[in-house]
Amino acid sequence: MYGFTITAKGNFDEAVEQVTEELKKEGFGVLTEIDVKATLKAKLDVDRRPYKILGACNPVLANQAIDAEPDIGLLLPCNVVVREEDDGSVTVGFMDPAAVLGLVQRPELETLGQEVKARLERVRDALA
Repeated sequence: MYGFTITAKGNFDEAVEQVTEELKKEGFGVLTEIDVKATLKAKLDVDRRPYKILGACNPVLANQAIDAEPDIGLLLPCNVVVREEDDGSVTVGFMDPAAVLGLVQRPELETLGQEVKARLERVRDALA
């Protein structure tokens, strides 16, 4: 499995705000925010429910990963998806950094991946 999810409380905008705040508590900043709904409307004239991809980064942990493997940036940042479902509920999905960093097959990155995953799981749990 490459990720894990939770159903957030509140509406879409509230979920994006809460996820961002909880990420900060774990040392992550949101480097990128891709509004998939707006992009697909502008480029393809496709209507979608709200859907954002947040590119989260913990600078200390990212630096450790880059020190261990310079090409690791191909697998960064940690993506978090916030999407509105057909029934109006909001799902928050987290990339599993342990699975992704495990692709490199280096013990130090596997350990780091577990640390990042634990932090993202705490963010998920705070949304419950």
